[in-house]
Amino acid sequence: MNNKFIFITGGVLSSIGKGITSACIANLLESKGLKVAICKLDPYLNVDPGTMNPFEHGEVYVTDDGSETDLDLGHYNRFSNSPLSKASNTTSGQIFDTVIRKERRGEFLGKTVQVVPHITDEIKSRIIAASKQQPDIAVTIIEIGGTVGDIESGPFLEAIRQFRNEHPRDCINIHIVYIPFLISSGEIKTKPAQHSMQMLREKGIFCDIILCRTEAELSTDIKEKIALFCSVPKDGVFEVVDVKKSIYEVPINLKKEGLEAKISSLLHLEEKPSDTLKWETMLHRLFHPIGSVNIAIVGKYLQHKDAYKSVFEALIHAGIAHQCEVKIECIESDKIESLQHFEKLVSGCDGILVPGGFGERGVEGKILAAQYAREHNIPYFGICLGMQVMVIEYARNVLGLKEAHSTEMVKNAKDPVICLISEQKHILDLGGTMRLGAYSCHLEPDSKSFEAYGKSQIFERHRHRYEFNNEYKKALQEKGLKIAGFNQENHLCEIVEVQSHPWMIGVQFHPEFLSKPTASHPLFNSFIGKALECKKKS
Repeated sequence: MNNKFIFITGGVLSSIGKGITSACIANLLESKGLKVAICKLDPYLNVDPGTMNPFEHGEVYVTDDGSETDLDLGHYNRFSNSPLSKASNTTSGQIFDTVIRKERRGEFLGKTVQVVPHITDEIKSRIIAASKQQPDIAVTIIEIGGTVGDIESGPFLEAIRQFRNEHPRDCINIHIVYIPFLISSGEIKTKPAQHSMQMLREKGIFCDIILCRTEAELSTDIKEKIALFCSVPKDGVFEVVDVKKSIYEVPINLKKEGLEAKISSLLHLEEKPSDTLKWETMLHRLFHPIGSVNIAIVGKYLQHKDAYKSVFEALIHAGIAHQCEVKIECIESDKIESLQHFEKLVSGCDGILVPGGFGERGVEGKILAAQYAREHNIPYFGICLGMQVMVIEYARNVLGLKEAHSTEMVKNAKDPVICLISEQKHILDLGGTMRLGAYSCHLEPDSKSFEAYGKSQIFERHRHRYEFNNEYKKALQEKGLKIAGFNQENHLCEIVEVQSHPWMIGVQFHPEFLSKPTASHPLFNSFIGKALECKKKS
């Protein structure tokens, strides 16, 4: 069987759910035993989102090979087993940069470099690369970022038009539109969807399937009207009603709608029955909790719900594993005035999590959160910067180094317990220059981390520039801060634990990137388990 391709575009408005839809389609195809890859094509001119403000773009997702990518790859990971690498996310910035570099090297033999064919050929080569990340990939799903009609997406739409002409039997186009419901008149309006489809047809793209995002169920008449005016067969119009409880319901809802069967028919896929029992069991545990736990997240990007997307989801996954509801309290770290003030903010919480971040703003509030958790024996989970502030707090208040800090915040800190490693000191470019991707970590056998993982060697993804300063290692260990995990190749600290504390762990990596609703990450699982245990004792 030839590799099959599904192109997914969106219209009417942005944030329509193309990423989740792509991931859900992958989920359903995988339930039939097919191997699926997903790729995101982003029209923005940034090379990657690595230097973009979290308020602007949301979370930066990191792959094993060290690529900083769009947050939709987090959805791909949570819903599917798609391989994720640098081939899974391509931006206009990368495309133009590659083409210009080729032109400078004379690879075009002096020809005039144009959007067609040079830019579109490069886009098509990236699509092929995504389909060959691993052997035996049967279906590759290509999500086109942005909204149809955007100036930036023009080259991508032209590229997929060409690609389908070149592989007519192996491609389908799915377009996602928003169908608004006007409360004042009680009417469902299809005109925006019609205009969106018209713009696609003007680009030479004719869709096989339309997915209608809607807040209310669509009548047969409405579906027939959409089919008629959008030039799609009646059985190619599907409604995607907003879920009431969790986005993890979406794959099952799409299966009930018959989307998986329609895609299989169009692409001539093998007629294998889908098996979604594992996913349905997970949903049952999610919707029928037998307990609850309150977790405070102390960060500085909490006003943007997507800035810590994977962290929020990983907490939910751990709740599923324990069949308990995880209630999250968001606390802005730059608003914390003192320990007494934080005590009021965190009242009723059973655990504290401090996620990653960059820059000085709010760091003292995070240090106070770590101090409060340590002094009150509240389970604490520090991720990346959350681990670093845990070390700073311990150095200040246990080791007695009152001016301990990170050189990220205080360049000439008297006691730089967190600092730049030597190979980072002379790097000026910000993009793609951090310690990125999967690194090995050896776990000490008598540690809580080893107990959580159940093995001595792990691989976790990183995204940071500053490290634990080994010059303070001996002094901190003598005062009870355990180095529970370290990278043997580079002699870098990866995990610290407070030995006298019920559960206080800081990790330099980002465990949230590997968590799934059907397979909670071991550290999140252990953290929520300890929070539940401490709650019962209190």
